[in-house]
Formats: sequence, C-alpha cells, structure tokens
Amino acid sequence: MVISLVVVLEALALLIAAGLYGYQLVTGAPVSSFWGAVFTLGLLLLFSAWLFAVGHFLFRGYRWTRAAALVAQLFVLTIGFPTLTGGLTLAGLAMVLPALAAIVLLFDKRVIAFASRTGGSTPAL
Repeated sequence: MVISLVVVLEALALLIAAGLYGYQLVTGAPVSSFWGAVFTLGLLLLFSAWLFAVGHFLFRGYRWTRAAALVAQLFVLTIGFPTLTGGLTLAGLAMVLPALAAIVLLFDKRVIAFASRTGGSTPAL
C-alpha cells in the first residue's frame, strides 16, 4: 500500500506540474518552440496517467506493476539527485527519499508475495 501511495503521489505531482506548465503555455510564457512545448505537456500528461494506472494496479496486486514502479522510481532518482546536489535540497529530498523507500519496499518478500496476480482469472495452458 505504501508503494502504491508513493506512485500515486508522484503521478499527482506530475499532473500538477502539467497543469502549471499548461497555464504558463496559455498565458504566453516565452518558449523557443510552441509545438515542442505542447509535446512536453503531452508527455507530462501521459506519464501522469501511466503512473496513476501503475499505482492503481499495484494496489490491486498485479505482477507487472513492480517493474513499472521500479522504472518510475529510477527516473525519479535520475532527476532527484541532480536537484539535491544542485542546491534545491528540499525538492531533491522530496524526490529522492520516497523513491528510495519505494525501491527498498519493492524487493520486500511481502510485496513480492502480494504482487503475484497476473490479470486473468483463467489459467493459461
């Protein structure tokens, strides 16, 4: 439950970032490429939706979500460490600490046992 909460909160943070980015785009903030900015906004929305789905299905115990959550946490770490070392300590810690906790919990025996559902109720072969 903790990992799915971390993933959903990350998805919510991305959704808020997309909203702020979209607001700045609509209000006329200077950008070098308008369509590049629209593409970035689309990526933020897409990744947010993906993380919401990962958090939801992880909470339900599906097996594929462990790998998706791990990849998401590794992406957060690749942004969090430079943020932390770049002088934005609070923002960096807000990214790095939940990501590290989620990574450690993803390899816990209880999480592995819980996240063992495959999706179909009928056995394959």
